Amino acid sequence: QVQLVESGGGLVQPGGSLRLSCAASGFTFGSYTMAWYRQAPEKERELVAAISSGGSTYYADSVKGRFTISRDNAKNTVYLQMNSLKSEDTAVYYCNAQRGWDRYWGQGTQVTVSS
Repeated sequence: QVQLVESGGGLVQPGGSLRLSCAASGFTFGSYTMAWYRQAPEKERELVAAISSGGSTYYADSVKGRFTISRDNAKNTVYLQMNSLKSEDTAVYYCNAQRGWDRYWGQGTQVTVSS
């Protein structure tokens, strides 16, 4: 049974930091590309960052230089370190695993950036 369980979301002031975690189980984590998506109210889900099985990374322009994605294959966990948070980063953040036609999603964790 595949599971992706996100944690680490919450309320933070502008300029603050949060670290999201996604614990995976039920599939061969190390062979999957892992990614973080987000969806703000009344907006489409968008790709924030991704990390391949080989460690290559991708970032959306809106988060470059502020967010860092990483993975620990020994712990089957992917992280998203978010610094210098802005109000426009407010969204539900989803963990995603993909390999070929296989695609899995977590349940999401809310991140709210507000003073």
